[in-house]
Amino acid sequence: MRNFRELEIWKKSILFVKLIYQLTDFFPEKEIYGLTSQIRRAAVSIASNIAEGSSRNSEKDFVRFLEIAMGSAFEIETQLIIARDLNFMSEEKYSEIHLDLEIIQK
Repeated sequence: MRNFRELEIWKKSILFVKLIYQLTDFFPEKEIYGLTSQIRRAAVSIASNIAEGSSRNSEKDFVRFLEIAMGSAFEIETQLIIARDLNFMSEEKYSEIHLDLEIIQK
């Protein structure tokens, strides 16, 4: 069993959640139950699945949870593209947060 608090990817994921919450604070209010909620849940899912997977006894189980976290990361990537295309954020802001996401995906 691993201590998830010591995993660099978990730490980066927690910081990413904070960035996502700050970013989505500026999304239109009508999106609170739509895209805002979906992106936030997916971001939390990344960190949560890394933490949950670290509690598993086998490497295979841990890898499975990392795969789920990766799925959430790609989900966020898609949602950020949609948000950018709907002008909920600038191209510059998209590029900044996308860079953070790419680091997590790697």
